[in-house]
Amino acid sequence: MSRTRLEPGIRPVTMDRRNKILRVFCGIDWAEAHHDIALVDDEGTLIAKRRISDDAAGFAALLTLLADAGDSAEDPIPVAIETSRGLLVACLRATGRRVYAINPMAVSRYRDRYSVARKKSDAGDAFVLANILRTDTAAHRPLPADSELVQAIAVLARAQQDAVWERTCAHNKLRSLLREYYPALPEAFTDKRGGLLRLEARALLAAAPTPLAAAKLTITQLATLLRQAGRQRGIDAEAARLQQVLRTEHLHHLPLVEDAFGRQALALLRALDTAATNAEDLATATIEHFDKHPDAEIITSLPGLGSLTGARVLAEIGDDRSRFTTARALKAYAGSAPVTRASGKSLTVTHRRVKNQRLAAAGYVWAFAALTASPGARAHYDKRKATGDRHTAAQRNLFNRLLGCLHHCLHTRQHYNEDIAFPPPTPTQPTRQLDKLKAWDVFQAGHAGPIRRPFRAFRAFHFVEDLPFSEYGYILSGDPTLRYKARSLSNPRQSPSHGKCAGHHRSSIYCSIRAVQYDHA
Repeated sequence: MSRTRLEPGIRPVTMDRRNKILRVFCGIDWAEAHHDIALVDDEGTLIAKRRISDDAAGFAALLTLLADAGDSAEDPIPVAIETSRGLLVACLRATGRRVYAINPMAVSRYRDRYSVARKKSDAGDAFVLANILRTDTAAHRPLPADSELVQAIAVLARAQQDAVWERTCAHNKLRSLLREYYPALPEAFTDKRGGLLRLEARALLAAAPTPLAAAKLTITQLATLLRQAGRQRGIDAEAARLQQVLRTEHLHHLPLVEDAFGRQALALLRALDTAATNAEDLATATIEHFDKHPDAEIITSLPGLGSLTGARVLAEIGDDRSRFTTARALKAYAGSAPVTRASGKSLTVTHRRVKNQRLAAAGYVWAFAALTASPGARAHYDKRKATGDRHTAAQRNLFNRLLGCLHHCLHTRQHYNEDIAFPPPTPTQPTRQLDKLKAWDVFQAGHAGPIRRPFRAFRAFHFVEDLPFSEYGYILSGDPTLRYKARSLSNPRQSPSHGKCAGHHRSSIYCSIRAVQYDHA
């Protein structure tokens, strides 16, 4: 087989004996200590395979293998791998080639196309990954070409979000433990914002880890602890309040058991202090990097998006605007758009469970904050609640709406405009109450037939439900621009001239009709 080079814009190719142009695809099955490489052409023929080590020498061997297959800076060979992280992926992205992160579950399904015996090997998985690119490149998206700054923001924002989750977990563990042997301390800070996360609560627990030790604290000692925690106002009053709460009569464990609980509480307190410090430090670093990005002003112009939440959103969507060409793709990625499952007569529409969990978590906070920052967002949320949505569903729908606004602002490079995002409702024609029509009119069942006894030139126009006993219908007046909505005042009665034929297409029913409102047809 001889190799040749093509003009820029065409993927790396090889030339077989019949001078047929062949493209090359690379699959990598990664592991902790080594990686398996497979190269296939567009006919599915394995042209090269190798196992490399997870170090600089192994990466150099990979580049040499790709170069021998026709790889170049102008026409890099695309690579498929089962992860989007790690040094190997970062170095491959730095070479300018397209890297496709394939879901391992999808690879498992593709594997069945090549063997029904359910055999599996690392080299075989690399071969399957290469063939995924060969056959279904259009069904998978390459990793985005994000800038270096966005990649740094993503690292910091995700680490800060993890630290917040760890802080919440440590707080819940500590609170649960204190309720078992030290209920006075949680009660002392129940009405305070932050609860046990407050610096004075943690300082008090560190100084008195047991109820007996807390009851012995004087007002002077409590005031000193409050000053050390950073409190500046109302120290004496707060110290007196805390002493009263801590000296309230409660049930107690045995002394040795209570001391053991105190040791455990101090261990959990150290974990909480570490998580809280990490969350604050990472938040500062995240905001500092986010403010340097050119999209920061546009993102923070949207209601409910501050620097920290905006950094989390930017970290997940990136700044490669070719990644989400439509707002629908971004909404599906974030999980705010519903998913439809239709099969035969079954049709269900539910919320997405397969989504970017970090972006969905940031979106929940974003939508909640937007309720007080945007009147239009609040009106949209209230409208969804009025239609029967629960709180979570209404917020998800609002997040979906805000994501569309964000996508438009980023692609058009303009700031958020409340009047455009949530335009005020247009004035509608006032509802007019008409006189009751007490004439017995005959409606043709099953379709919009004429009224046998016309009343003031009204004729039957449309049934809301195509049923003989429909309760609602429309009547078209002599003016074709007006459509009157009619409602039956009494239960339909079977026509005596047609006998028992209520469900038949030609049956007729008697109704007394009252026109209740009208709108433009």
